[in-house]
Amino acid sequence: MKIWLIRIALLVAFIGGWELGARLGAVDPFFFSSPSAVMTVFWKWLISGRLFHHDGITVTEAFTGFVCGGFVGMCFGVVLGQSRFLAEILDPVIMIFYSLPKIALAPLFVLWFGIGIDMKIILTATVVFFLVFLNTYAGVRNVSRELIAILQLMQAQNRHVLTKVILPSAVSWVFTGLRLSVPYALIGAIVGELIAANQGLGYLLSDSSGQFNTAGVFAALLAIVLLAMALNYAVKLLEKAVMPWREEQEQREFSI
Repeated sequence: MKIWLIRIALLVAFIGGWELGARLGAVDPFFFSSPSAVMTVFWKWLISGRLFHHDGITVTEAFTGFVCGGFVGMCFGVVLGQSRFLAEILDPVIMIFYSLPKIALAPLFVLWFGIGIDMKIILTATVVFFLVFLNTYAGVRNVSRELIAILQLMQAQNRHVLTKVILPSAVSWVFTGLRLSVPYALIGAIVGELIAANQGLGYLLSDSSGQFNTAGVFAALLAIVLLAMALNYAVKLLEKAVMPWREEQEQREFSI
């Protein structure tokens, strides 16, 4: 409770100082606007339904790309994590694409897939894929070889080894990759909208910037932050549902 009070106090102090600076002329409203102006634009978009429309487009792009990229990345991570030979063959190719800034692929994706929602989803999935893949791969490679050997001595089938040892051991690594991927999923969707779109939060951001509407830019950024927080919270709830013991373990560590 004390931590939350400190956080709220810092936020109130920041917003109050910003508003006071704008009213006294210490902050140029053309470049920085003011909290009251930002909230006015945000509320206007909210009650008109414009924010819900554009937010829904971005959510669809980010969530679909997040799910697809995360699922494919997890599958590839599990497969390559179990096959050292295959991983060594594909390692140079994976590192080349991982080292390449994914946002640089956006213009190429526009040529390949057009400017529709498909391009944003594919770009988002590409960004998410590598983060989830690398974390899953590391998690599978770090599974205790002793446990795998014990199950093999008990004549367990490969699917039993996978479901009873590998996946439960690597699941924390998978969720680490998923949590890291949330902001990057939004980055992929919004960058795609900034490049070519007439809908979405990225479009709102670009449109406000083009009109030199600083309050609108900050309002769009506020919507993006709220969306990122909501997606992070959803991943956290999913993690609690899949790994209920994780929270209890963390509480015991903090109590110690």
